[in-house]
Amino acid sequence: MGTLDRYVLRQVLIATALVAATLTCAIWLTQSLRFVELIVNRGLTIGTFFYLTMLLLPSFLWLLLPISLFAAVLFTYLRLTTDSELVVMRSFGRSPLQLAMPGLVLAGIVSAACYALAFYFLPIAYRDFKDLEFTVRNDFAGLMLREGSFNPIAPGMTVYVRSREASGDLVGILLHDNRKADAPFTMVAERGRLAIADGGPRVVLVSGNRQELERATGRVRILYFDRYSVDIGKIGERTADRWREPRERFMHELFGSARDDTDRQNRGRLRAEGHNRLVAPLLPVSMTLVAIAALLAGDHNRRGQNSRVLAAVVLAALLQASNLSMQNVVTKWPAAVPLLYANGLLPMLLAGWWLSRGTPAWVSRLSALAAVPRRAAA
Repeated sequence: MGTLDRYVLRQVLIATALVAATLTCAIWLTQSLRFVELIVNRGLTIGTFFYLTMLLLPSFLWLLLPISLFAAVLFTYLRLTTDSELVVMRSFGRSPLQLAMPGLVLAGIVSAACYALAFYFLPIAYRDFKDLEFTVRNDFAGLMLREGSFNPIAPGMTVYVRSREASGDLVGILLHDNRKADAPFTMVAERGRLAIADGGPRVVLVSGNRQELERATGRVRILYFDRYSVDIGKIGERTADRWREPRERFMHELFGSARDDTDRQNRGRLRAEGHNRLVAPLLPVSMTLVAIAALLAGDHNRRGQNSRVLAAVVLAALLQASNLSMQNVVTKWPAAVPLLYANGLLPMLLAGWWLSRGTPAWVSRLSALAAVPRRAAA
């Protein structure tokens, strides 16, 4: 790679990094707001909150890298054209395909990164994210007791805690159990602690009493205790019992045999996700070729490249939208899988062909005809 190629590649690389970082931060901030509720209502720590949101980064990069590269390539090549740097490079005898080589090299690198995300980093990060989110929202949903509030930790069971110590001990506990409507009881204890046993979560109470109303006689029976353990029961499903979404699966799981009835019912979703992971990483190359072909193919226009930039943006938006919509089509109609691959490969081939063939004669004639009225008006 020569000096000019390295110069253009450096410009595109810097612009891509800046655009990708900006878009990723913006999307990450908007998405992380969804989990603020876990800090307020579930007692989630700041460290766990940041870890949970950071696990979403591969999902963001999967979508943002092609868009960032397209914007960087379009901006860089447009600036080089406006500053007449590409005109100078062309005067050295460099063809449009040679001028496009730095952008295509970076597109190949980004495409390889997208394949790495698709095959490994996306499923493993999204799987950890869903497991952690499921644990926070379900397994520990009833265990996050807010001080000074009546917390419904399980159906028919409410707990009030006056305060919580740094060690995790609970102080001033009132527990009302109405799971058996004919035999409700209330327990009051000086101290207590939440514990996870093999049989499920339990509340261990220390120094208190258990009060139960005898409906037949109307008398209240009181039992004083030094230590008492109350079984909360099953709060939610275990993480291992949760059905894993297509985005959490590795490629061999998406195309492998069904593990259960739910997999068989969602076979279309799993296969569509697998095919999409094979096609979507080609978008950086396709969108880069669209951007470069729009700016480099044809004669240089001294009056600006606004129409070409607009055409490139529209084509790239259609390409991105069609890729997202084709996955839904393949989910419903598996026979449409060839259309998904055609959607990923055809724009790349057409843009490459358009770029390599130089300036078509009919384009030159149309440009000349369009210039006649402007010269006459001048």
